[in-house]
Amino acid sequence: MAAMSLLRISGAGKSFRGLHALSDVDLEVGEGEIVGIIGPNGAGKTTLFNVVCGALKPDTGTVTLDGRDLTGASPDRIARAGMVRTFQLMRPFTSMTVVQNVSLAAQHRRMSAKRLYEHSLAVVERVGLGPWAHRLATELPTAGLKRLELARTLAMRPRVLLLDEVLAGLVPAEREPVLDLLAELREQDGTTLLFIEHIMAAVMRLSDRVLVLDQGRVLATGAPEEVTSDPRVIDAYLGEEPARVDS
Repeated sequence: MAAMSLLRISGAGKSFRGLHALSDVDLEVGEGEIVGIIGPNGAGKTTLFNVVCGALKPDTGTVTLDGRDLTGASPDRIARAGMVRTFQLMRPFTSMTVVQNVSLAAQHRRMSAKRLYEHSLAVVERVGLGPWAHRLATELPTAGLKRLELARTLAMRPRVLLLDEVLAGLVPAEREPVLDLLAELREQDGTTLLFIEHIMAAVMRLSDRVLVLDQGRVLATGAPEEVTSDPRVIDAYLGEEPARVDS
C-alpha cells in the first residue's frame, strides 16, 4: 500500500432491521492505490460504498478523506471533496445528449459555459464515446451506457473513484478498453480506485490489494494472489477452482 493513507474507513457498521449489513469494517487506501472488493452476493459491498459516499449514514465508525471527517456527510459534499462513485443501475437523463449528461455532472466546478462544454467533450472522447457525443443517451448500447456512467464521474475530476460493477453486462471484448482506461486513470491522473467486481480476471489484473467481505465483515485482505489462495476465501466465495473464475 502507498505510504500515505488517503481514504480511511474505521469500524464501519450498518444494520437494517437488526440485520448487520456491515460489521466493524476497517480499510485504509493509499493515494493512487487500486483496491478490488469482492465477496458473495449480500456480503455488504454496495452497502460499504453507500456508507463511504454518503447515501447511507453509518451506525458506527468513521470515514475520512485526506484527514477530513466525512462521516454521514451528504453525497454532494463528499463529491465536492473529491470522492465519487458509479452505480450498477445506469440512469442517464434520457432527454439529454451524451455530452449534456456529462456537463450536468461537472457543473459544480464553476466553469464558464464554453469551458464546461470543452471539458465535458474531452471526457466523452476519453471514454470512447466521441462519435455519440451529440446523440441522446437513450441511443447508447449497454457498453456505451457503462462508459457514460464512468464519464459522468470523471467529469468531476475525482481523487477517489468508487466503481460498482462497472464491467457487468459487458462481453470480454468490451471489457478490455474499460480496464485499460481504469489503469490509465491511476498511471496518468493519479486517481485512487476502489472497485466492486465479480469478474476475477479483472480483479487480478488491476488490484494492488483485494478486500474480501462476507456477511458484512472483512474476511481477508491482501495482495490478489494471497487472497485468492486463502482457504477461507475459496470456501466462502471462489469455490474449489478459483483460477477458473474469470467471467
